[in-house]
Amino acid sequence: MADHPKSLWYNGKMVPWESAKVHVTAHALHYGSAVFEGIRAYKTEKGPQIFRLKDHINRLFNSARIYRFPVGFSKEDIMEACRKSISANGMEYGYIRPLIFMGEVGLGVKFKKGVNADAMVCALPWGAYLGEEGLKKGIRVAVSSWRRLAPDTIPTEAKAAGNYLPSILIANEVTGNGYDEAIALDVNGYISEGSGENVFIVKDKVLYTAPFTCGLLPGFTRDAVIHFAHDLGYEVVEKRLAREAVYGADEAFFTGTAAEITPIASVDGLDVGPGHRGPITEALQQHFFDYVQGKIEDKYGWLTPCND
Repeated sequence: MADHPKSLWYNGKMVPWESAKVHVTAHALHYGSAVFEGIRAYKTEKGPQIFRLKDHINRLFNSARIYRFPVGFSKEDIMEACRKSISANGMEYGYIRPLIFMGEVGLGVKFKKGVNADAMVCALPWGAYLGEEGLKKGIRVAVSSWRRLAPDTIPTEAKAAGNYLPSILIANEVTGNGYDEAIALDVNGYISEGSGENVFIVKDKVLYTAPFTCGLLPGFTRDAVIHFAHDLGYEVVEKRLAREAVYGADEAFFTGTAAEITPIASVDGLDVGPGHRGPITEALQQHFFDYVQGKIEDKYGWLTPCND
């Protein structure tokens, strides 16, 4: 398949990829006034299935609400557009990007009255975000000198475009120094998240992850891992984690729609546990992929078919 599909959904209809245009004076281009989601559709025996579609679209609309974006489409419209972005392009799997943004509404920070945000949904063929080898062997991580957002400056529970400017700094700093990904601390010096992933550590067979108050985006893969860990008999504790907690962990891993479940092999040059994927991480990976690929019961109702 090409790097992009033939068509995408733009303001209510499927259009050719090349014809979806945005003016250079778009509000979102100047002020970052956009909210989005990243969603995966997985190949299953029953055709492509979208993982946690309803949850993602609920968060998309909540993000738009937080920023007071006037949205002229319903949640059902966007969910159907997500399904069409896969089915209309004959894709067996893909990464789906819904985006709600303020378009040509003037250059002032305030929006004009009586205008609606634009909306777009596209799907791309996208494999393992941090590499297939990373899923198996783990990746090299460093703690960034850049901190995550303070909750009283930008709402971290909104998945907004502007929120990711610090992520660019965080990711580019550590990859420029030869690492694969970063861990960022919150304003108080506790572990927050990666540049676009949540973080778990494992110690004495107990999973630990930072609470939402540490400036992280509440991820749906994070939530799924908590459910799956309980299903497999593991305890999960949400608590503030000092930087050194990851140095002494038995295992550590990232979670996210793009990252899925990616083991962390080392942090700041120190091996995490044995320096490769640990047994609990591997068990959670197996359970996760079995679930999203329809190999086990969809007990939480998280899979949505793309085809009627």
